[in-house]
Amino acid sequence: MPPVPPPQEDPRPAAARARWRPRRVLIARSARDSAVAQRARRAARELGAEVVELGGDAVRGLAGRNERETYRNAKATLAIVNAPPSALKFAPIPPSADFRLDLARGCPAHCQYCYLAGSLSGPPVTRAYANLDEIFAAVPAHVGRGRITSASAARSHEGTTFEASCYTDPLGIEHLTGGLSEAVRFFGTQPDAGLRFTTKFSEVGGLLGLPHNGRTRVRFSVNAEDITRRFDGGTARLADRLAALGAVARAGYPVGLTVAPIMPIEGWEEAYGALFRDAGAALPADADLTVELITHRFTPGSREVLLGWYPGTKLEMDAATRTQKRNKFGGTKYVYPKELMKQMRAWFEEAVERELPGGVVLYWT
Repeated sequence: MPPVPPPQEDPRPAAARARWRPRRVLIARSARDSAVAQRARRAARELGAEVVELGGDAVRGLAGRNERETYRNAKATLAIVNAPPSALKFAPIPPSADFRLDLARGCPAHCQYCYLAGSLSGPPVTRAYANLDEIFAAVPAHVGRGRITSASAARSHEGTTFEASCYTDPLGIEHLTGGLSEAVRFFGTQPDAGLRFTTKFSEVGGLLGLPHNGRTRVRFSVNAEDITRRFDGGTARLADRLAALGAVARAGYPVGLTVAPIMPIEGWEEAYGALFRDAGAALPADADLTVELITHRFTPGSREVLLGWYPGTKLEMDAATRTQKRNKFGGTKYVYPKELMKQMRAWFEEAVERELPGGVVLYWT
């Protein structure tokens, strides 16, 4: 058998390796004159994407001959629309933040465990919101009313916190919309509020010089290297995410690691230990770092959707090996057994303390 050649390095800059290139950008009629739409048109043409000016506000033309084709069509489409009135009434989002603040709905990545699979209805198209002024204007009415940081003496310096990545990866579409930069600028003027987002992308150059005033916490969603390679399709490499983590920390941003979804793969202690050591090496000594620890879970509905999207996945979703939990609405999710969760939690909290001194674990779930 001939020797296997070594892998070839991607010659493009790290930030551009995972840049999303949609095939189509749809512009809703009501968003047509917005700054977000204007930027999206320019960026789409530079990327060779088709720009479609819609006659109305309905996002159409995504259906394919089967579920897989519909998925591919939707995942290759960006729609510029106005946020509906319901999006201006920010919902609580524990344990991450006081309130949800949506800049978009839908994500360009192809993660095989995607939690949006059970959360968003219809084809997984990414809708970026154009009426940013209306979204930001709704922030002051929510300040002081949250139950996560607003009500915490230990975290009161963060002010009332707003999570921008509940239903999207805002950095993954930033080169097309510019919405994240506008949010950073806005929160930089809000001494009693803070923006938070998490990302699996690494194109942070446009954020480094912004007047953030320490009011935006930039978190990177990370995992063990083997899990990242196998399941995080269409995202930045782990090494590139960690390099970006260091870059934003050196630019004065508070930062974070969202370790998710944690999976007890073979040799998991060694794998996650390496992740934390690499993260520590990327960070300056004075970094303001938080850590969120989120184990893998699924619902019957998300499992069905994910198997339709990724029929060949090797992701473990065996309900027989899990513990069933019910939420207050009667929904069911499958988590790891109690003893395993207890063992992993103890190890992860000790590992963070050892490898990331000064890092604050916000929660384990």
